[in-house]
Amino acid sequence: MTPKDEIHVPINSDSDIVTARQQGRTMALEAGFGDTDLTVISTAISEVARNIVEHALSGEIILRIEHNGSKAGLVITARDDGPGIPDIALAMQDGYSTGKGLGLGLPGTKRLMDEFDIVSDPEIGTTVIMKKWRN
Repeated sequence: MTPKDEIHVPINSDSDIVTARQQGRTMALEAGFGDTDLTVISTAISEVARNIVEHALSGEIILRIEHNGSKAGLVITARDDGPGIPDIALAMQDGYSTGKGLGLGLPGTKRLMDEFDIVSDPEIGTTVIMKKWRN
């Protein structure tokens, strides 16, 4: 894997969310995704990066291209060492929010992506791994 195949974007502020979204969009474009998927990917990155800023204060977004047979996809990993999510099942319900939002962030992001996994522990933080496959 060459360095360009994986990009790490530190997330500490709102401006880092923009950077992560731009980097993800650029990588997805290079992987051959179309306009609609570029928008979906950018939105998903924004949601998980915003969660880092709001709940954990700092973390990172890792972007990489993955191949599964003849399919190419973008893997987005968002991780932080924040307080974790006490009840993942509850957090994944539409309408649940610990902040001022509408409670659509994580469940909405899951619907946008083809694969979505979340692991959280108060001792180590939260990791979200999501994938979008090119059609």
